[in-house]
Amino acid sequence: MPAPVNTFKKALSEGETVFGCWVGLADTLSTELMGTAGFDWLVIDGEHGPNDLRSILAQLQVLEASDSHPVVRVPVGETYMLKQMLDAGAQTLLVPMVESADQARQLVRDVTYPPHGDRGVGYALSRAARFSQIADYGTTADAQICLLVQVENRKGLAALDDILAVDGIDGVFIGPADLAADMGHMGDSLHPDVQTAIMDALSRIRAAGKAPGILSTHDPMTEAAIAAGAQFVAVGADVLLLSHAAQALSARWKDPK
Repeated sequence: MPAPVNTFKKALSEGETVFGCWVGLADTLSTELMGTAGFDWLVIDGEHGPNDLRSILAQLQVLEASDSHPVVRVPVGETYMLKQMLDAGAQTLLVPMVESADQARQLVRDVTYPPHGDRGVGYALSRAARFSQIADYGTTADAQICLLVQVENRKGLAALDDILAVDGIDGVFIGPADLAADMGHMGDSLHPDVQTAIMDALSRIRAAGKAPGILSTHDPMTEAAIAAGAQFVAVGADVLLLSHAAQALSARWKDPK
């Protein structure tokens, strides 16, 4: 029996545009709820959400019954973290702050089994291999792992073409907030200079045959990003959805106009 087909990776390879949402509340019930909303994919956020290995594992488990594909964002591209997330059952990883081709090449090695990579061979004990039930996991897993890297500062943009030339990178996500801050426009990812940089990067990623990704809660920006070639498009975050709805409801009754 081979490793399960990564439907998210398959969709990207076939040129589809898939829509997702950030999941940062670090709670299994809210993640399960998000899994019923109809998104193609959900990011379990280990960088800015209060998640650890066990909370991410629990959310992977509740999303198993969902049609939303889980994408795990690790806090940093450390080899041991990537190994743990893969063994926990994640098939798609999102790695922040990638700034060079050398860094990208090491990430590819981290998610690839020997002899071509450094991923530890302990799948017989792992959830990823259904606790040894997937006998062919070791020989089939590499093809189903989807590696997404985040380019989100000027150094990363300068190295983008080199990063795009690395075999094994499936997609490149442009981080608007960090890029805006690095360009001197903290909190203003809609600044014209930032928007120009984002749309140019998305076009270059698509032209290189990789999948471009973006997070945008501003509809005109989202539409421009799709027009520029974005394929995996996050259009919201559970934290913002709850916070904004709660504030609006409170204001409706406490501060009626």
